[in-house]
Amino acid sequence: MAKYDAPPQAPPLFTGTNKSIVADSQALCDKTRSLLDKLVAEIKPAKNPKAASFDSVLLPQIQDENDGSLSARILGFYQYVSGDSALRDASTEAEKIMDEFGIECNMREDVFQLVDAVYQSSGLAESKEKDKDRLIDEALAKSAGLDSSESALLLEKERKSYIKNGLGLPAGEKRDRFKEIKKRLSQISIEFQKNLNEENGGIWFTTEELDGVPQDVLDGLEKGTGENEGKLRLSFKYPDLFPTLKFAKNPDTRRKVFVSNENKCNQNVELFKETILLRDEAARLLGYPDHASFRIEDKMAKTPATVLEFLGDLKSRLLAGGAKEIEHLLALKKKDHEERGLPFDGNYYLWDNRFYDRLMVEQEYSIDENAIAEYFPIKSTVAGMLKIFEELFGLVFVELTPEDRKRLSPTGKAEDISWHEDVIIFSVWNDATEGEGFVGYLYLDLHPRPGKYGHAANFNLQPGFIKADGTRHYPATALVCNFSKPTPKKPSLLKHDEVVTLFHELGHGIHDLAGRTKYARFHGTSTVRDFVEAPSQMLENWCWTPAQLKALSSHYETGAQIPDDLIEKLIATKHVNDALFNLRQLHFGLFDMTVHTPKKHEDLESMDVSKVYNDLRVEISGIKGPEAQGEGSDWGNGQATFGHLIGGYDAGYYGYLSSQVYSTDMFYSVFKTNPMDPVQGRRYRHTVLERGGSQDEMLTLEQFLGRKPNSEAFYKELGLEK
Repeated sequence: MAKYDAPPQAPPLFTGTNKSIVADSQALCDKTRSLLDKLVAEIKPAKNPKAASFDSVLLPQIQDENDGSLSARILGFYQYVSGDSALRDASTEAEKIMDEFGIECNMREDVFQLVDAVYQSSGLAESKEKDKDRLIDEALAKSAGLDSSESALLLEKERKSYIKNGLGLPAGEKRDRFKEIKKRLSQISIEFQKNLNEENGGIWFTTEELDGVPQDVLDGLEKGTGENEGKLRLSFKYPDLFPTLKFAKNPDTRRKVFVSNENKCNQNVELFKETILLRDEAARLLGYPDHASFRIEDKMAKTPATVLEFLGDLKSRLLAGGAKEIEHLLALKKKDHEERGLPFDGNYYLWDNRFYDRLMVEQEYSIDENAIAEYFPIKSTVAGMLKIFEELFGLVFVELTPEDRKRLSPTGKAEDISWHEDVIIFSVWNDATEGEGFVGYLYLDLHPRPGKYGHAANFNLQPGFIKADGTRHYPATALVCNFSKPTPKKPSLLKHDEVVTLFHELGHGIHDLAGRTKYARFHGTSTVRDFVEAPSQMLENWCWTPAQLKALSSHYETGAQIPDDLIEKLIATKHVNDALFNLRQLHFGLFDMTVHTPKKHEDLESMDVSKVYNDLRVEISGIKGPEAQGEGSDWGNGQATFGHLIGGYDAGYYGYLSSQVYSTDMFYSVFKTNPMDPVQGRRYRHTVLERGGSQDEMLTLEQFLGRKPNSEAFYKELGLEK
């Protein structure tokens, strides 16, 4: 349609070279440094107290940050998606340069003095002093002489970030040590993720050893030559790993795959240990009892005690259900081993779980997940998902053709506005009910490649914000996933859990696109970590609703929609072995809290992290590992593959579970009776998604729900009512 032909903003370019990426990152840092030097030279609050105001001190910095974010995020993005290892290295280097500069900025006492002067004179200090727990709202912002609650929140967070970056420490040895720790942690984080992205291990198996694994998976595996003649190489990428653990009949094959996957990135073991030690040391330097206290005070939970109480309560409610589920699965394993003449030692192992969980669903619910996948070819499923978002939120998605790309590209070259030929690009608009304006760009990069990020995630490429001239800059956001590639015989087909994953990540993308904040730093998914998953988790419910599942489906050969009886069976499996699934999440959450809440620093120094990780998993899930076969607890190093805890979810993994409390509350209260209610959909878009992190997330929830959130719906959904 002609009205969608001319977006008011061109898509970003992905034309970085090894040299330009590093040079551009350096130039960004130099520009910001010059600005800060200028502010410090010109503004002297000691001589003229009125000289330091929000407009004179913070506004120039935030405008610089807004502008810088347009290229900064893309410079760091190449390392996750580029097929060129030299370009990935340059992107990693650029991120390192920008991170280290960020640390330098956050530790500039001269700039902190200016920000603090604005804070003290604004009235915000006084208001917060009177009531520490008061949330920043419009009334408080106005009383402090600021133009909006978003500006007030920015001022408070900016000042606090200096203090949390060591400027509360006296200049000298302690502060220098703190800065050194921050730099090292930044380097480790980049190296840890790079090791995971570039991990390319695998195992050679005979076709007999892979008996049961679907043929289309086997067709995609590398075929051996020489000493591996007749064998197939299984990698640890999801499209190889999960089907093998689910379908391989030989328990020794599954064991080998599971254990090897836990040991696929052992060069990260020492990096993980060094990270938790440095974090603990830094937190103690600042006067916190541990790293978790340092991290959680600015989140919704506020204290580690609240988190541990929530996780402990959930664990006590789930343990009995988990034991019952294992008992049932173990009986299934016993019967299977007897029928196939395999030895049975009475144990249910970690490498049994995906296999017997799948078998149970097949046998007891008559569901074949591969048969269901035939109704969800990726192209039509994506189209169906976008249609749901169009109806619910008043959006329009227009896929860019090669001609569109060429026409819209600032260079006139279609290939310059994408980082790989597989990438699908949409321009996104408001529909007539929402005023028909432009919204932003959405990118989908759906299949695995060597060197590519190995999970499923949403990356913001450019945030939205209000520019200095008062016009809006629109966002660009990317979904980076690893669904199986199409083959000459079949398109890429999504299993139902992959449909849920795609919808979840697309939910983050919509959150990003719907953002309408003044400042880039609060845009879209830039919320506190124990809330950020809630909007996407809420949308997962649409994948368990009959009408929506039907609308998403289209058989790859016939185009037929999924039959009602199959939908009914599928929905009946929603909570099958749910206790075990949630206990797995609890293992991650409690491990995260364990390594980040040591009583003493020495406890962490002597901690055998791999042993703690493996022992906690057995204790919480009740599923046995190689320990039950006489091996030590150090048989695997799962924490070395756990990118979340290095990449920002440290002392925050609990957020996946606690945000379920908010997401279930929102769904039950507002959408359960009619998930496609366009009035509520738009209210959700404007009340929750649009705000991003520009106001306290608890305030956002209260405005949407009309009350404080509670955990009733969460426990009801899990069948664990109080």
